[in-house]
Amino acid sequence: MKTDIEIAQSVEMKPIAEIAASLGIDEKYVESYGKYKAKIDPACVADCKKEGKLILVTAITPTPAGEGKTTTTCGLADGLKRIGKKVVVALREPSLGPVFGKKGGAAGGGYAQVVPMEDINLHFTGDIHAIGAANNLLAAMLDNHIYQGNALGIDPEKVTWKRCVDMNDRQLRFIRDGIGGKTGGVPRDDGFDITVASEVMAVLCLATSLTDLKERLSRIVVGYTYDGKPVTCGDLKAAGAMTALLKDALKPNLVQTLEHTPAFIHGGPFANIAHGCNSVSATKLALKLGDYVVTEAGFGADLGAEKFLDIKCRYAGLKPSAVVIVATIRALKMHGGADKNDLAQEDLERLEKGLPNLLRHVKNITTVYKLPAVVAVNRFPDDTEKEIELVINKCKNLGVNVVLSEVWAKGGEGGIDLAKEVVALCEKENEFTFSYELNKSIEEKLNDIVRKIYGGSGVVFTEEASKEASKLTELGYDKLPICVAKTQYSFSDDPTKLGAPEDFFVTVRKIKVSAGAGFLVALTGDIMTMPGLPKVPAAENIDVDGTGKITGLF
Repeated sequence: MKTDIEIAQSVEMKPIAEIAASLGIDEKYVESYGKYKAKIDPACVADCKKEGKLILVTAITPTPAGEGKTTTTCGLADGLKRIGKKVVVALREPSLGPVFGKKGGAAGGGYAQVVPMEDINLHFTGDIHAIGAANNLLAAMLDNHIYQGNALGIDPEKVTWKRCVDMNDRQLRFIRDGIGGKTGGVPRDDGFDITVASEVMAVLCLATSLTDLKERLSRIVVGYTYDGKPVTCGDLKAAGAMTALLKDALKPNLVQTLEHTPAFIHGGPFANIAHGCNSVSATKLALKLGDYVVTEAGFGADLGAEKFLDIKCRYAGLKPSAVVIVATIRALKMHGGADKNDLAQEDLERLEKGLPNLLRHVKNITTVYKLPAVVAVNRFPDDTEKEIELVINKCKNLGVNVVLSEVWAKGGEGGIDLAKEVVALCEKENEFTFSYELNKSIEEKLNDIVRKIYGGSGVVFTEEASKEASKLTELGYDKLPICVAKTQYSFSDDPTKLGAPEDFFVTVRKIKVSAGAGFLVALTGDIMTMPGLPKVPAAENIDVDGTGKITGLF
């Protein structure tokens, strides 16, 4: 079997102008970045009243065995195209951190990918670099203000804004800077986030125009004065220059799947430390251009889907028509207690024990958010017929809609059954609702998320988090949505609790405001905003030959 990158390199892509033309986009709105990728000016749909059907692809709680959300998203879109539907994909941009770290790229897999996968997984059109530059400009202006006399009275010990770099680099989590003497700045404790965890990324993904982008950037809180008042990006007069750096990055990027289905890839906040969805601008543009739009949210439904529905849809006024929940036999066996080294062996007992994880995600989507859903069993080569039959029969016996997906091996052909089911679901009326109301307190909203979505008993605040919640309430930020930063490997804040744990409390150790993005971030467990590389990083296997051909990406 060919590797993902070998498959991607074996397919002849269409010029991006043809892909844009297939959507009816006039060439004056197409800004090409080489032959096979382009930025699209959203002005191309300024007078369009059309609104396509929005399909969200999410998944069970992830494991090292893999689930395949992006693969399913691409394959489903190609399946919809094969049954005659006008469809557009809307995905996140990959971060260099996972690409060179443990997870690898994020362009799909097998015969269900977006291309050019090398470009998408590496520098692409430079959006993430622009976000890093804007973030670090703000950091530089903040420290310069303190150094140049500190007219705003910023307390250096209460600076909350960090620098960022799009790389997994644990060495930069905690640093002390400004230690170069009198002309070297003001010494203070500092640190780096990975760029996709920067609030600038969240702001870009939720902004609807350049004006909205500038206003959101202005509201970013970078620290507090000696008397406890918030200091914003607007106070530092940085928003204009940051917007200038992000002017082109705000425009969605157009590429294609292996079967030439149009795909917008734009924005890439992590789902465990940010809100985990592609940009509002790309999603809305896709909805104007296609009859069906297939998008995804990061990690499991308790993280990415929850934030997609409670944050992105709330702000953007989006209403999904259907949800696809991706599951694999391998991951379900791990949730049932199977060792990751034994997943190729048939194990019906542990497979059945792992099913509650899937069922809780299904229940959340259908009963909490009241959306029609289908489970897509993403088939792997070593799945046995008995295992597949067990999952399908158990789901059907419990009234859970389920379809076998073979897009990894067969591309769009393997997604036709799933596509037909999704089209049927999209015709149903739904009463989409949120998991919490904004007028509740910070603690009440967190309790709603933990109890309704995670299946836990409630939330516990550390002393520091309790003080922060009180301060944020006093400052008027308590009515914002909540973005929970927690492990992706469990419904709980303990990554070792697999399956569908019960009777647990989630400990919130810190709460901070992302006023520009428009939400509060609740940090739980050991979650970090700057990941580290594994013992054997994926970067060790990535290479390029004398002709410029890249190998080792996955």
